[in-house]
Amino acid sequence: MRRSEFDRAVADEFGARGGSLMTDLVLTSVGGRTSADALAAGVDPRDVWLALCEETDVSTRSVVSTRGAGDRAPGLTSRVPDGARPRR
Repeated sequence: MRRSEFDRAVADEFGARGGSLMTDLVLTSVGGRTSADALAAGVDPRDVWLALCEETDVSTRSVVSTRGAGDRAPGLTSRVPDGARPRR
């Protein structure tokens, strides 16, 4: 997960309160830091996202666990599934 994907996931999941969660909620699984502090310290955005979801009881299935690091979120991909390409 890239930082931009993390930021998009926070905005999509938490909306306007995402910013305050990033700076106020202490996440024990990333060293007792806030999300903002953990990211600034170099913790992988995916690990921070998982910790944030764990603390807020949000399912990570739709954003992280069904995709590999660096993949785009569902609906944001420009790739066409195999077999769906037009024949020439």
